[in-house]
Amino acid sequence: MSDKKPPVFLAISKNRRASFDYELTDKFEAGLVLLGTEVKTLRDGQADLSGSFVTFSHGEAWLRGVNIPEMQGTPYSHDGKRARKLLLNRREIEKMQRAVDRDGMTVVATLMYFKDSKAKVEIALARGKKNYDKRQSLKTKDADREARVSIARGRKG
Repeated sequence: MSDKKPPVFLAISKNRRASFDYELTDKFEAGLVLLGTEVKTLRDGQADLSGSFVTFSHGEAWLRGVNIPEMQGTPYSHDGKRARKLLLNRREIEKMQRAVDRDGMTVVATLMYFKDSKAKVEIALARGKKNYDKRQSLKTKDADREARVSIARGRKG
């Protein structure tokens, strides 16, 4: 028996729009290179992942489009929309880059969280949905919601 504790998981921000606009496939966990004021802002739960995406340059992955607001009252704060380096394994970067180049996919951030006091971001390979795919997703979501409501009513009565 090991005395190892499970990791502590604290969600900061979720990109709900990603699963609506994209068909998400492979997911990866990446570390973030952050400044001190960015970490303090994230601890307050302030981050916006909508519109975020990953770019590749010189064998490195960069997270762009994430807004971590500047800290108020500090003279030397960070730029809220700057590109942030992602800490990934070389094989993971190559796999994502091949999918982007060959298959026309994109990489989007879906979730930002703290795991054992380290800031992490969940990124996913994504393929854009057409409008009819989005309508189908809404129909499925509505049907699931109606089923849950009817089951809940059945339990009460």
